[in-house]
Amino acid sequence: MANRRVLVTGGAGFIGSHLVDGLLDAGFSV
Repeated sequence: MANRRVLVTGGAGFIGSHLVDGLLDAGFSV
């Protein structure tokens, strides 16, 4: 499997926090 790494800026905000949760559920390293 390829290295699935994502950098999210603004992860403490409403949209960012939900985005991070979704990416973690999808198997990404955030």
